[in-house]
Amino acid sequence: MDEFEISYTIEDAAQFWLELDDIISATCQTHELIDNALRAYLGFVVNFKGEYLQSEYDIAKCCYKLLESALFQAHKEYVRRQIVHALLQEDESPTLHIITGLLLYDGRSNEETFQMMQQEGSFPRLVELISQWEGEDTQLHRMLLDLMYESSRIQRLSWNDLKSISDPFILSLFSITESLSADASDPYHYPVIRVLLVLNEQYMVKSALSPPPPPPPRTKSNTATSYTPPTLTNRVLKALSTHLSSYKTFGENLILLLNRESETSLQLLILKLLYLVFSTKSTCEYFYTNDLHVLLDVILRNLLDLPSDDESMQALRHTYLRVLYPLLANSQLKHQGQNYKKPEITAVLRVLSGEGGNHFAEPDPTTVRLVQRCRSVEWLKEEVEGEEDGSAGEEGSETPVDKVGDGLKEVAMRSLGMGLRDAGESALSVVAVAVHTEKPGVLTPSLGLQHGGKGGANGGGKEGGDGGVT
Repeated sequence: MDEFEISYTIEDAAQFWLELDDIISATCQTHELIDNALRAYLGFVVNFKGEYLQSEYDIAKCCYKLLESALFQAHKEYVRRQIVHALLQEDESPTLHIITGLLLYDGRSNEETFQMMQQEGSFPRLVELISQWEGEDTQLHRMLLDLMYESSRIQRLSWNDLKSISDPFILSLFSITESLSADASDPYHYPVIRVLLVLNEQYMVKSALSPPPPPPPRTKSNTATSYTPPTLTNRVLKALSTHLSSYKTFGENLILLLNRESETSLQLLILKLLYLVFSTKSTCEYFYTNDLHVLLDVILRNLLDLPSDDESMQALRHTYLRVLYPLLANSQLKHQGQNYKKPEITAVLRVLSGEGGNHFAEPDPTTVRLVQRCRSVEWLKEEVEGEEDGSAGEEGSETPVDKVGDGLKEVAMRSLGMGLRDAGESALSVVAVAVHTEKPGVLTPSLGLQHGGKGGANGGGKEGGDGGVT
């Protein structure tokens, strides 16, 4: 969009907002008039951005002024398409900032916007812009990352979209996580980590479910009789494999996020990457041992914290169990002297399999099968067999999960040093992990909510309490 040539004299913020209201209140019945109004809006906003739009709140307010205007409401599809086209063409930072904000805030309420972006081929452009503005304009860069994450998590990317991602692009994102603080709540960390997680999911889904592009049509210049389908490299996992010791802060932040996050869709994104990390030979010992202990504690706690009678959470429970198996079987926990909390792990698995009493809903067949797979891990077998022998002995003998009747699950939790208030797989398993999704915004129900609640990514509600994971 070209700048709309007009001169304004603005004396204060109040006058700025009044003038903006006047610009977007214009009645437009033709595409030409709509274009003029949009150019006037962008030209005015960009001209005074440095004076009156310095905070993220100001940018959001400015964007919602247009999105809630009669101009936008009467011509949504046309205005959206014009804004998408502007994203594809614009190069100036101030204008890009407003355009990105409009698409982000509109798309969060209306998925049609993100779908239109996909149809217009905007993903490679986002890759280009994120690379271009890294280190140049932090506020714009963060918003571009948010737009990539939000628009990618509700739909599948194409082969061409994923081909636009290069190794340097992924490595630059990992480098950002290492250059900042170790706090996953850092306002810059969170968008970067979420983009890496959603790109990993896109690679998983594309590799597991989507066939490669068809061969090109035969022509006089192309007479080849054989066709080799293109391969798709998961560049997120590749970066971890080839730079294993360089990106440890990223792993620490994954654990922090999994411990704090209450949005189901983001938990699933984290679990999908963890599944690949522990199922891949070159990355299965990626985590420091102490971090691995914390991660195992979090996974066990979250498994017990999921209401057993909530069928909507079965997919999440199954995904946790699918991650738990390669973690136990392939990580450094398998080494002599590295085994961690064997009695507590078997006690939790006993609860989940329905053997711990009749205090919880009957487990579904998939849960039982996945629990049995975890119990088959070599270094757990002795503990499992010993537990089974003990259960056949004296009638009054107790295990960590038998000590209290209706408090069975809380006893198991405490044996792990936590409280409820605390914060080589088969191809079929890969597909099962890849396809588990949840709509954005859905929160994971928690038994902890009945005892004080758990917070979201910034709430930190999970990590408090006696002996909790911090």
